Amino acid sequence: MKHGRTVHSLARLLTLYNVKLQYVSPSELDMPADVIDYVKNKGIPQTSYRDLLDAMPSTDVLYVTRIQKERFPSPEDYEKDSYLITPETLIKAKPGMVVMHPLPRVNEISVEIDADPRAAYFRQAENGVYVRMALLAMLLGKC
Repeated sequence: MKHGRTVHSLARLLTLYNVKLQYVSPSELDMPADVIDYVKNKGIPQTSYRDLLDAMPSTDVLYVTRIQKERFPSPEDYEKDSYLITPETLIKAKPGMVVMHPLPRVNEISVEIDADPRAAYFRQAENGVYVRMALLAMLLGKC
């Protein structure tokens, strides 16, 4: 999360709603202090976890991003913490939880999850196309 533009802007945007944010990452990649402070100043509760399974039972929307291998000091550090979303990971998840991802994925979500009804990332990507189309039409005065 430390270097993820999408999670930084998402955390800030979500302060407009009545939510609770739960961050899961290795300590080397914690959410930056400026984002934590911004969210805190907006009165939004936040919790940090190291283990994904600890956060899973209370999660309604799981927003997954790529773990940036290049940000770790060594390949061993990258491989020691597993944040891969698998069918086994989702056993502890709520039946109605939604799994989102900005795509493209590398290996953070098992392809087996694609068939799970909770997987929303392909719908998310499709809806993003329509939003961009609408924004372009507005900018071009076609609406």
